[in-house]
Amino acid sequence: ARLYKELKIDSLKKLEEFARAEKIRRLSGFGEKSEEDILMGLELVKKGTERKLMGIILPYARGIVKEISKLPHVEKVELAGSLRRRRETVKDMDMVVFTEKPALVSKSLTKLSEVESIIRVGEKMTSVRFKNGLQSDVRLLPLKLYGSGMVHFTGSKEHGIAIRNRAIKMGMKFSEYGLLKGNKIMASKTEKEVYEKLGLQFVPPEMRENEGEIELAEKKKLPELIGYNDIHGDLHTHTNWSDGSNTTEQMIQRAIELGYEYCAVTDHTKSDVVANGLDEKRLKQHLIEIEKLQKKYTQIHILKGAEVAILSDGKLDYENKTLKELDIVIGSIHSGFKNDENKMTQRLVSAMQNEYLTFIAHPTGRLVNQRNPYNFNLEKILDEAQKQKKAFEINSFPSRMDFDAHHIRQCVQRGIKLVINTDSHSVSNLDFMELGIGQARRGWATKEDVLNTLPWKQFEKKVISR
Repeated sequence: ARLYKELKIDSLKKLEEFARAEKIRRLSGFGEKSEEDILMGLELVKKGTERKLMGIILPYARGIVKEISKLPHVEKVELAGSLRRRRETVKDMDMVVFTEKPALVSKSLTKLSEVESIIRVGEKMTSVRFKNGLQSDVRLLPLKLYGSGMVHFTGSKEHGIAIRNRAIKMGMKFSEYGLLKGNKIMASKTEKEVYEKLGLQFVPPEMRENEGEIELAEKKKLPELIGYNDIHGDLHTHTNWSDGSNTTEQMIQRAIELGYEYCAVTDHTKSDVVANGLDEKRLKQHLIEIEKLQKKYTQIHILKGAEVAILSDGKLDYENKTLKELDIVIGSIHSGFKNDENKMTQRLVSAMQNEYLTFIAHPTGRLVNQRNPYNFNLEKILDEAQKQKKAFEINSFPSRMDFDAHHIRQCVQRGIKLVINTDSHSVSNLDFMELGIGQARRGWATKEDVLNTLPWKQFEKKVISR
């Protein structure tokens, strides 16, 4: 309001101009750091304009795929590019349509209900812009080229270059039209066939970033990644006791529908006032409700939990006598994001030294396209997690996706356990689990790396029993 009233800043463009010209720091209460924060925020806004959250675009893209699959002459249609690799953000919606009648299908594609404008129409590729603002390049190939087409158009660019270079060294050429030796197609029908002819294990799409996966595939040592159906329970959910929009019972009913063996109810604690956090008195009332629901819903194990605020001194928001009553204790930072590296590192280290802590949630605090991670020493955090045998969360919420793939790989390499959760604030949010699993696969995590892949009896013994 002050920027608007005193400097007449009424647009993002003018905000950037004033910040770069160092005019904002002249106002009382503002300074050089304020201008730096504003410019950093503007960069995040620009990123958000260029790339959209994968978790928001994926369901939309799947709706388009479903519509395309019903068109005449379409034999198969697949998502490709960054969507198929489960990148956190996407710039466009790449798709591959397999058909023997590309000209007819191209015309049909331009008439889809979600098409806003047509960029180009052709027998090899049709490009359109959808109503969600994203462009889609729809490639058209015969079904006999399914394997080579999907390897080529899934990417990444770096992975594709490595594949083509490998083919050249083996006296072949690779493109969407197949793996060729001279004029002879050596492989094209399936992706597995393409990789095998190149002397490689099949590389899962989420790993195709040219970050060592090809070298491992050559040695036949790729990890068996966690599967999309391997999770037995969600350990981070919120109800209308704090800032969720559904009742505890509604959340449990949806967890049962998803086939979970167990589910933790983990509302916020008293220091998270904005999130209507629970003090000890309200927590006890909530635990009584959970006990009643457990008697009603015997087909699932309802775990008593809390997302406990990590305070500025590293202590947890409840005393140990209260934490002792809980099955799942989540430690989270929701304040003081601008603390320096040493203080933030010490906060996390201290929290992990609490015997009742189960795991650290959304560990870096970032919001994709909105907020950068807070400063902390990752190596020290990972060292402490190993020492205290604590786990880290892979948060599936589309704007969090935290840890990222590189952090996950570091945990996997160190043997630090992970948990994949949705951080659900509504029943619909529980469906975000798929996004976190995709993130885990991008980080090369196996089923054994993730605690909530354990069936109930094993989970109870390893995680709940103290």
